[in-house]
Amino acid sequence: MRNYTAIIERCTETGLFVGFIPGFKGAHTQGETLDELHQNLQEVIEMLLEDGEPMLEAEFIGTQNIVVA
Repeated sequence: MRNYTAIIERCTETGLFVGFIPGFKGAHTQGETLDELHQNLQEVIEMLLEDGEPMLEAEFIGTQNIVVA
């Protein structure tokens, strides 16, 4: 069992949810709902893992809120 952290955004032009795994080349997709996005991310990761364990180019650490006056 592997665990990956996805970054999720909403495209302002299409309204679609867009998700990607930081540092995992090719691990990105979109969906109309968060459930659809989750399923699509699972599928793309499973497909990419068929080629073997990836060498991640980055590691998700966290988020920060930045306040600007």
